[in-house]
Amino acid sequence: MATILNSPVSWANEGTVKNNAVQTESKLTTFINSQKNYVTAWFLISLMVQGVFFLPIPAVLIFSFNAPAYILVFTLGLFFANIIAGMSGAGVKAIITLFATSVIVHALLVAIFTI
Repeated sequence: MATILNSPVSWANEGTVKNNAVQTESKLTTFINSQKNYVTAWFLISLMVQGVFFLPIPAVLIFSFNAPAYILVFTLGLFFANIIAGMSGAGVKAIITLFATSVIVHALLVAIFTI
């Protein structure tokens, strides 16, 4: 009978399985770091998308779907945070993160008040 006393124990790790979340985060970080030369373009794209698509969302939600007026705070807060970050020379990671946050918040606002 093999027991711990008479059989050799192998403590070596057979191999590690990479976590899919870690790979996704690594790919995202690599992409953001590769965009370092295009900070101004990301800032301008973010401002145009927010100005054209996201700033009218509170007006539509407030007047057509009877949403509370405080949702305007989220939209204007994200818009001005993006302007401040872009004008103050924040890195590309901050600008892309603010843009992604803005997209997610506005998608949630639309989903919450229209469904």
